[in-house]
Amino acid sequence: MTTRRDFMKKAGVATAAAGTTAFAAPYVKAQNAKITWRLQTYAGPALGEHVIKPAIDAFNKVANGEMEIELYYADQLVPTGELFRAMQRGTIDAVQSDDDSIAAPVDISVFGGYFPFATRYSLDVPVLFEEYGLNEIWDEAYSEVEGVKWLSAGSWDPCHFATVDPINSLEDLKGKRVFTFPTAGKFLSRFGVVPVTLPWEDIEVAVQTGELDGIAWSGITEDYTVGWADVTNYFLTNNISGAWCGSFFANEERWNELPEHLKVLFKLCMDSSHYYRQHWYWGGEAKLRTQGTKMKLTSIPDAEWATVEAEAHKFWDEIAQTSPRCAKVVDIFKQYAAVMEKAGKPYRYS
Repeated sequence: MTTRRDFMKKAGVATAAAGTTAFAAPYVKAQNAKITWRLQTYAGPALGEHVIKPAIDAFNKVANGEMEIELYYADQLVPTGELFRAMQRGTIDAVQSDDDSIAAPVDISVFGGYFPFATRYSLDVPVLFEEYGLNEIWDEAYSEVEGVKWLSAGSWDPCHFATVDPINSLEDLKGKRVFTFPTAGKFLSRFGVVPVTLPWEDIEVAVQTGELDGIAWSGITEDYTVGWADVTNYFLTNNISGAWCGSFFANEERWNELPEHLKVLFKLCMDSSHYYRQHWYWGGEAKLRTQGTKMKLTSIPDAEWATVEAEAHKFWDEIAQTSPRCAKVVDIFKQYAAVMEKAGKPYRYS
């Protein structure tokens, strides 16, 4: 598989030999021996170069031989949809992904990835977690699941459509077969979009053969980074979410075994990863909209797109009914949106 393909979200597939080697060496911790972890990300090699590799390289350097994290890209050890269970079993030690894609068995997993219109900008995600209580809610939810420790959430890119044919109205979305996230797909189906699930490695070819009409999985930075800009012609400037929400997780036993200074070091490296993505995506989205040559920009008029946002708020209320904790998260989203709207520019422009 080429390094331009990134899986679930945005992936890549390793050789069979890589997977065999990894499973042949289960985790063993000898006294005074170097601690070795295996971390698998949702991202394939091309995307992983930005969203996680710099942070892991830094960790391994500063750990000074006490610990080493072996980084694996999407599907190299286990399929992304099985990452949570594999982490619980100790097959792998840590994960970087969104809650939804790894089938996390918690009620709030629906808010991972792209929850429609919950955010406008990438800074909204850390503010919601650090200042509005989502950290405590996520920690509570995962504390009810045996064997896994939720560590930290951060933001990625917005969710836009990359399509073969131009999208200039909601009518143009009807019948379009689109590769997207489960929750995003459930929402977009209200507008006639047909969500399609395919193996990551088939997406680019599926667009070329006409099996897919487009992708709603990323912003323009990833469209260029992973190669989707090579097979689609148009980029819709409207988005259904301003930032993807993803997290770091660890096997609870492995995490508890770490000495405190290595826990602190890992937390610092997670923060450095979150920071890197903030500027890489923010700059990339603007640069490629204005300087990119592979995709033509299209837009749905603001008044028409406002009906999509109104429908999203109905969707929020439906999700709030699924559990008291989900209701609490939705209430926080509403409080936050009201504060941002009242604050006005530059926090909100509408």
